[in-house]
Amino acid sequence: MHLDDTLAQLGVDDNEPALSPTEKQATVRMLLEARSGVYHPSVYETAEMQATKPPRYSHPPGTFWYYNNWDFNTVGAIYAKATGQDIFQALQTEIANPIGMQDYRPSDGHYVSGGLATRYPAYLIDMSARDLARFALLYLHDGRWRDRQIVPAEWVAESTQSYSDTTTGGYGYMWWTSVPASRPRGPKAALLRPTFWADGHLGQYAVVVPSLDLVVVNRIDARLTSKRMGQLKMEKLVWLAESAQNASGIGPEPAN
Repeated sequence: MHLDDTLAQLGVDDNEPALSPTEKQATVRMLLEARSGVYHPSVYETAEMQATKPPRYSHPPGTFWYYNNWDFNTVGAIYAKATGQDIFQALQTEIANPIGMQDYRPSDGHYVSGGLATRYPAYLIDMSARDLARFALLYLHDGRWRDRQIVPAEWVAESTQSYSDTTTGGYGYMWWTSVPASRPRGPKAALLRPTFWADGHLGQYAVVVPSLDLVVVNRIDARLTSKRMGQLKMEKLVWLAESAQNASGIGPEPAN
């Protein structure tokens, strides 16, 4: 399996209404970028995602960015089929064990099925703050943990680069970024330095600020509260850390 393999080449389809020949020209790379143009019914979508979801067939593959659970769920199924590994077990074997995660177990993940709507379930992972911080630290160090390269450095760089513009920055391969792909940063941009982050349910964040050698993690226990930490609050928190370091943009740090 290669990133530029199409859904047609991989034999990917979905429940009725099935994928059109045009939709099947979407590639694995487009799924990672949330640019597939496939707006098939999905699962585990928020009300906001459903409200902003483009009409079916409205954008050819690769031409439009929309944060799309169908893309994420399907790429997970493609990964599992290509590797022969369950996602949660693969996380334990390929990442958690090598970097010494202390709490994660495969039983901390579970699937949410779409029933007749879609073949591809969402895959939810519960992770402690200290384990999530280790994952962020792995990416801060370009995929290297101590003397071992866990994730290829090339993949870290490629996946955290912006390929699409968002209201506050950009989007890579399932990573949000503070730097847009092609346009100037908008008035809502708060972060002072190039930053990338993973963003989960209710405001779970793993934020990486390479120029400050910094990771910031926020966890919310959905069993205790239904409140969420929005992105603007996360950016304010990171902005305070940046400001404390006299951050003044993308330039080098002032001498001590």
